[in-house]
Amino acid sequence: MTQNTTGPKHKGFYILPNLLTTAALFAGFLGILWAIEGRFELSALAILAACIFDGLDGKIARLTKSASDFGIQFDSLSDLVSFGVCPAVTIYLWQTHNFGQVGLVVPFLFMACGALRLARFNLQTKNLPKKFFVGLPIPAAACTLAALILFSTYLPEVILVHILPTFTLALAFVLSLLMISKVKYASFKELEMVRLHPFSSTVTAIMLFVLVASEPKLIIFIVFMTYIISGILYTYLYLPLRKPAHLREPRKEFP
Repeated sequence: MTQNTTGPKHKGFYILPNLLTTAALFAGFLGILWAIEGRFELSALAILAACIFDGLDGKIARLTKSASDFGIQFDSLSDLVSFGVCPAVTIYLWQTHNFGQVGLVVPFLFMACGALRLARFNLQTKNLPKKFFVGLPIPAAACTLAALILFSTYLPEVILVHILPTFTLALAFVLSLLMISKVKYASFKELEMVRLHPFSSTVTAIMLFVLVASEPKLIIFIVFMTYIISGILYTYLYLPLRKPAHLREPRKEFP
C-alpha cells in the first residue's frame, strides 16, 4: 500500500520541475523572436526570466526528490536554447553584425562553448564538489550579456557608437573561453555563511534587494560582472597564494 501511494505522489512532483524547465525554454524562444524584431531589451529580460525558471526547477527537483536523468537532459537542451542560442542571436543582431565575419564567429563561439560546457557538466556532475562550478555556468554567461544590453541604456551616445560594439564582441569572446575553462566559480548550493551568520546574511540580502529595486539595470550588470571577475581572482590569485601555506602545514620537524 505504501508503494502505491508514494508512486503517484512522486510522479506528480516529477512534473513540476519539468514545467519550469519548459517555461525557461519558452522564455528563450520569446527572446529569439524579440531579438529578430529588434526588441533587444525584451530579449534581455527573457534571458533573465529563463535564468529564474532554470534556478527554480533544480531547487524544486531537489526538494521534492524528483530529479531524474530525463530532467537533466531536458534541462540541458532548454539551457542551450535559452542561454546559448538566444543570447548569441541577440548580440549578433544588436551589435556584433557590424564586424562582418568576426561578428558572426564570436556569437557562434559563445553558443558552441555553451554547448560544450553543458555536455561537460552532465558528464562530471556526480563527481564535482557542490561548492564550485568548473568553468563559468552558461546561465551566468548569458545573463551577463543580457545585463549589458539593459545597462547600455545608461550610456551616452559616444560610447554607444564607438565603444559598446567592440566591448560586446570582446566580452562575448571572454565569456566563451571562461565557459570551457577550469576557472572555479561559486555555486551557492551550500550556503554555509547563511547558516553560520543568519542575521548578517538576511541584512545583506535585504540591502541587495533594495539596490536592485532602486537601479535594477545598473545593479544587475554590476552583480554579474563581479561574479565573472570573482572566479578569475579566486582561481588565479587566491588559490596560488593559499597553496604554499597549505603544503607547509603537514610538515613536521624532527630532532
